Amino acid sequence: MNPKSILRAALTIFIVLQGIMLAALFTQTPPHPPLKVEPFALAPFLAASISLAAAALVLGAENRLGVLTAMLATLLALVSYGPQKWFDPVFGEIWPAVIVGQIAAAGVVYFVWNRSRLRR
Repeated sequence: MNPKSILRAALTIFIVLQGIMLAALFTQTPPHPPLKVEPFALAPFLAASISLAAAALVLGAENRLGVLTAMLATLLALVSYGPQKWFDPVFGEIWPAVIVGQIAAAGVVYFVWNRSRLRR
């Protein structure tokens, strides 16, 4: 499998998952995320996360800026889908998104690791 395809798929997963979270937030469809989590309101955070993932897709995997943007998009996505969510009281309702988000994050890590290994 082409590592660049894995990166594009992972970023697409982040965009779709976070876009649906944002829609659930706006429509208050259970289990929707809270409107605010300290230290920020969640809608602007999700908008920034989606924007970074889209920017990483546009920038591509061939340059350092694209890779750094993909890594930043992954870090922001892990706020919503990271391992801390396994201990969330509503994990029973959100586990599919958490697991898919973590698999996507692993895909980005795989891409970055594979890219750095090939550059040596």
